[in-house]
Amino acid sequence: MIPQQRSPIEETAGHAMDEDCLKLTTYFGAADRSRGRSLAGELLDLYATHAVTASILLRGTEGFGRLHHLHTERLEVLSYDPPVVSVAVATRERIESILDLVLQLHSHGVVTLERARLLSGNLEPGELPHESSEAAKLTIYLGSQQRIARTRASVAICELLHRRGLVGASVLVGIDGTERGGRDRGLPAIIVAVGEPDRIAAVLPELGRVLPEPLMTLERVRVCKRDGQLLERPHALPGRDDHGLELWQKLTVYSSFRATYDGHSMHSEIVRRLLASNAAGATTLCGTWGFHGERPPHGEKLFQLRRDVPAITVVIDTPQQIAHSFEIIDELTGEHGLVGSEIVPAMHAACRSAPARWPASRPPPPSIPLPVAEHAQQPDGADR
Repeated sequence: MIPQQRSPIEETAGHAMDEDCLKLTTYFGAADRSRGRSLAGELLDLYATHAVTASILLRGTEGFGRLHHLHTERLEVLSYDPPVVSVAVATRERIESILDLVLQLHSHGVVTLERARLLSGNLEPGELPHESSEAAKLTIYLGSQQRIARTRASVAICELLHRRGLVGASVLVGIDGTERGGRDRGLPAIIVAVGEPDRIAAVLPELGRVLPEPLMTLERVRVCKRDGQLLERPHALPGRDDHGLELWQKLTVYSSFRATYDGHSMHSEIVRRLLASNAAGATTLCGTWGFHGERPPHGEKLFQLRRDVPAITVVIDTPQQIAHSFEIIDELTGEHGLVGSEIVPAMHAACRSAPARWPASRPPPPSIPLPVAEHAQQPDGADR
């Protein structure tokens, strides 16, 4: 057995930490297994053993993968196998050291690597570089039951982010996870927030003061739509890079389970239309609290006739297919929602009948200067 390592966070406890990291995301089904155990459990054990900084396991409500089988938690569907997304963040070196092990466990489906900045410790105010059409995406890792004074931390932080003028934020509660190299003792949570770089830079010290052990990642994102208004189109990319390998992009739609299109739930209509369009995959995750636009933060409450919680739908595909998928999403988000576009530097995708390997000629994504102090990016409902 490999002795459990110490995470960089443990080694630098009490000090500010701001460095390149990689975000490793896998998309699969709740019923998927590896080595006779659930794939989810195998991945989390691997992340704990190798002391990744943080990981979280999120259960989706519906989605489909490259085999185009719809997976959902809805009771009227006979096959109950909801999509699952696992996210792990750590230094580049640590993620690169476990990548082959993850691919051995997850031999089919989708695995992505994305660049980010890892922030922890004493957070100082800084300037995030302004780039044309680019916003920043801040992901905060915390416990679902963590509190600030007498208020649940996730609720208090959403209130703070809303007051500071961020575009939107959504709280996602995981079903399991790891933290600072060990299995999480409670249910983990993340807050995914999008905003202008200067507003996020200004709020970082406040977050550092209210969170006893702040842990966050920072990425770039292009805000394409907001509350029905078209701001920018997704990044225009060639189909292949200089090595002749495929490039990938991600679209994320932040909406609400209350939002509808032509009498249907908007998030379900997005998945249904994308499935019919031959998109590679899509996954919808259900939040518990959040906001986008001017509406104050809101979420799950007792005695609600209709769920008023965030819905996050993620799509990963080739640039050509993303352009087509955006036309569908543009139509369906004519009144509601926030749509972001991100570049996915590296992706592994295969199905059971045609396993793939990480392209040998394309190493994991290189470092890029990302926010902070001097100071970005489908899921696929799984290949099943």
